[in-house]
Amino acid sequence: MIKKLFAAMVLLAFALPAWAHMCPALMSEIDEALQDEEKVAQLSEDELERVHELRAQGEQYHNDGEHDQSVDVLNEAKEILGV
Repeated sequence: MIKKLFAAMVLLAFALPAWAHMCPALMSEIDEALQDEEKVAQLSEDELERVHELRAQGEQYHNDGEHDQSVDVLNEAKEILGV
């Protein structure tokens, strides 16, 4: 039982930094897509506003250490952008 608990803790310790490093990469992909005039032109004003909101929310989650939530909202922004 203790071995399983220890193994789970070790796995979690290695998984969290991986999520943390994923957030900036997702933010960069969104930022790059937002610089693509053709992609942006295909979005409605509401969609573009939503992407900016999700991008900011994802960064805030990342800064707060809530990487699962950050990845979720950043991926939602990417979906809207078609990235």
